[in-house]
Amino acid sequence: MGRHSTGTGSPRWPLAVGLLVMTIAAMAAILGSAAARRSGGSGGATTAPRPVAAVTPLSFEGSAGPPERWPRWGMTHTQYSVTEDEPAAAERAREALGARPVVQNQHIMGFGAGNPEPEPGAYDFSSLDERVRLMAETGAAPVITLCCAPDWMKGGRPGETDWSLLEIAPRREHFADFARLAAAVARRYPNVRHFIVWNEFKGFWDGPRRGWNAAAYTELYNQVYDALKAVNPEIKVGGPYVPVAGRAGDGAGSEVAGPWGAVDHTVLKAVDYWLRHKRGADFVVVDGGVTGEDGRSRPDEFGALGKFGAMTRWLRERSGLPVWWAEFYPLPCASLEPGGSCPALDWDGRRRTAVTAAALIELAASGADTALYWDTHRPKTPDCPLCLWSGDDGAPRPALGLLQDFSRWFPEGTDPVAVDVSTPQVRALGGAGRTVVVNTTDRRLTARVDGRELTLKPYEVRWTDR
Repeated sequence: MGRHSTGTGSPRWPLAVGLLVMTIAAMAAILGSAAARRSGGSGGATTAPRPVAAVTPLSFEGSAGPPERWPRWGMTHTQYSVTEDEPAAAERAREALGARPVVQNQHIMGFGAGNPEPEPGAYDFSSLDERVRLMAETGAAPVITLCCAPDWMKGGRPGETDWSLLEIAPRREHFADFARLAAAVARRYPNVRHFIVWNEFKGFWDGPRRGWNAAAYTELYNQVYDALKAVNPEIKVGGPYVPVAGRAGDGAGSEVAGPWGAVDHTVLKAVDYWLRHKRGADFVVVDGGVTGEDGRSRPDEFGALGKFGAMTRWLRERSGLPVWWAEFYPLPCASLEPGGSCPALDWDGRRRTAVTAAALIELAASGADTALYWDTHRPKTPDCPLCLWSGDDGAPRPALGLLQDFSRWFPEGTDPVAVDVSTPQVRALGGAGRTVVVNTTDRRLTARVDGRELTLKPYEVRWTDR
């Protein structure tokens, strides 16, 4: 699967076919049916839903309300979520989500939401309302990603939605229209104070120059930034949400490199441009995984996680802003599509959980402010190894428990504490009163952690008192 697919959450990696989709219009038709399945469309031009007459604030009476402290760790809803589950499963999943609040993110179009403005000035927030209500009812710290754009902003016909064109950016003459849509969304959901502008530079790849058109993206970003701040100066706005593509090799020519490889210079160049020319920002956003298109982790699944830490530190030093990972993919998995490479699916669940926990440790230790898990939820699917809850009965999966534990013990304002460990095969990090410990091996071992002897099962993740 290409990196810029809009699916239910299948991992999306750099330098794949998706980069070309954004610049070669003819390929839109080829990818149309897949994009439609993943974003809720039928694949062809469809009549838009009946729009609402005006933008009014959505009421959240009786909701749990957001947590007092920013939990920092969480997830992004995709095509399917609690709102598409059977009633019994949905109720159990809601209870699991609300048990310990996390950050929850939702896009405004695609990824489970319909077209929010099928015709100029005619809004339809019905599907987005449903997702934002879910976030409020489960006590989430809510985030909205301002992507993607209605067809008429991309040269399509007003009143129609062709889901195969979802990943096309708005035309420059419609940047102001997209900014006005962003402002309408902010007015509709006054409970949401964190907004991410666009997603993975979709539509901004400059094929002839073999690089990102950061200037065009930044122009769009600046107009959206101004529009959001005009609605409420307290709104937090972030970008550029560039995909952190990596490459194998010795890292020559890249400022961010390690045993895991190197970050492509086009990514760093795009971030630098945005930092120099943005109107303002409250946080800096990127996304990415630690494996290549072949699904391999280098030098191994735990050593590969160093990419998260290296890129986070570079962003903090470069920007001076809080660093968000809008998507992070710690497992060796290039694609969940049939025929795709995903070695992690063949692993024992304990091994997948250990790698995910170690990734969260790496992100926390390097100073990441927020990290969002890209959910791969599918209704009526009991066996979904990378999901946050089961699709058949709504039971929470280990990854959701990890996010909730990190939200509890590494919330906003918590400085991670380095922990003395007797062996590098065990990773540990101290939080607000608790220490998380991970055995990175497939065998039972004993280690001294902060002076205490612990015997850990293969790939065990354990929380201990500090």
